[in-house]
Amino acid sequence: MGEKEAYQFGLLKLALSYDKGNDYIFQESKRYIPQTSMIEQLKTNKLDVAWTGTSKELENSLTPIRIPLYKGLLGHRIFIIREGNQAKFDQIKSLSELKSLTAAQERSWADTAILRSAGIKVYGTRTYENLFHMLEGGRYDYLPRGVHEPWAEIASRPELPLTVEKNLLVKYPMPAYFFVNKENQALAQAIYSGLDAAINDGTFNDYFFNNPMIQDVIEKANIEHRLVFEIENPSIPEQTPFQDKRLWLDTKKLH
Repeated sequence: MGEKEAYQFGLLKLALSYDKGNDYIFQESKRYIPQTSMIEQLKTNKLDVAWTGTSKELENSLTPIRIPLYKGLLGHRIFIIREGNQAKFDQIKSLSELKSLTAAQERSWADTAILRSAGIKVYGTRTYENLFHMLEGGRYDYLPRGVHEPWAEIASRPELPLTVEKNLLVKYPMPAYFFVNKENQALAQAIYSGLDAAINDGTFNDYFFNNPMIQDVIEKANIEHRLVFEIENPSIPEQTPFQDKRLWLDTKKLH
């Protein structure tokens, strides 16, 4: 289990620890499940709960627990690039200049449509692992990732000459949620109630800020000094709880 999966799995356990009336057995998937397969397995009850960035399509087919797992950080995208290519990105001073380069994402991710809707060229891959090998092979220029993701992804692939781009950030609203089958409202309510209680008693923030992956973001991502290109997310559901300020991280207050 990687850092990202361990964070999400631990947060699920934290949420359900508030449900004193039920004993839960936790069994994580042993392999990465592409989003299309994840949705199908949730619909057919082969999975009980999964986590991913939200979209209108997802929320129409599954029940979202509308508490952002990363406090909104998923929509802050920095880039994995090939070693030796930083100079190319140092020349980028506007979104229109960024559009001259090609990004890549897994085809089924909501981010693919978001970036394309902003006019960014996106190469879509079938599998997650192909993203890294095709970048190393020069098939495209950069791989946008949530600010909490790239260091662990690079560290787990030491054979590939990849690094994190230093100066740019693309930002759009993209909360990651837990999702369950529409018929499993009891589980949805238990997860929501637990996360809400953890936010109110401070446990959520303790878990978030003490997580090594999040501490890596605060230490390494240099968010406040990056050139930010804000784009719209046309697939963000109207029910997204932007008005609840408890749920979102103010990146200007990271230091």
